[in-house]
Amino acid sequence: MTTAVCVLRSGGRYRPLWAERLARGLRRRVPGVERVVCLTDHEGPIEGCETAALRHDWPGWWAKMEAFRPGLADGPVLLLDLDTVLVDEAAALAEGGDLVAMEDQTFEGRVSTAVMRFDGAAMGALYRRFARNPAHWMDRASCPDAPNRIHGDQVVVDRFLRDEGIAPAFWQRRHPALIQIRWSEEQPVEAPVQVFVHRCKPDVIGGAVAEAWSERE
Repeated sequence: MTTAVCVLRSGGRYRPLWAERLARGLRRRVPGVERVVCLTDHEGPIEGCETAALRHDWPGWWAKMEAFRPGLADGPVLLLDLDTVLVDEAAALAEGGDLVAMEDQTFEGRVSTAVMRFDGAAMGALYRRFARNPAHWMDRASCPDAPNRIHGDQVVVDRFLRDEGIAPAFWQRRHPALIQIRWSEEQPVEAPVQVFVHRCKPDVIGGAVAEAWSERE
């Protein structure tokens, strides 16, 4: 069975409610998910999630590098951004345990960590390499060949995998109808997994996606 992991760092837009709603969607739409673990620095319980403390003060999206910590979960791990919304059945996310990532919405062949599945016992090297010198890797100059305008965790993960000669499969190529990248509220719903980018978020839009995000069990 698969362990879903999300990361909630305090001080930004996201609150425990986002992890709770993601967990509800996973239980409803992805039957292969057995546990939902939220890595967080928030105190107190988060409904529907097991919580695990963040060990580092890595800011913003860099906290997601802790999802690769050795020992966090055995077996397949499904890493999801907090603003992912599941609007329909998405069992494929938890079918198998091989390395599959979302392909960057702009740069072909580049990894996005928004929706990523991997073997929890096989990716610890990513965490260890980053943890040895996080300030270096958080500097854009550490990945001069990356085409991305914004330097973030997915740029570094892509670099580390390339350095190891590891080429993940991409969700969009394996399951073309599984994921939709949502730029605006006006887009029709065309896939069960809604991944939000830029300013478009499920808490500020309406329609079917907002209803799926806020529905109770």
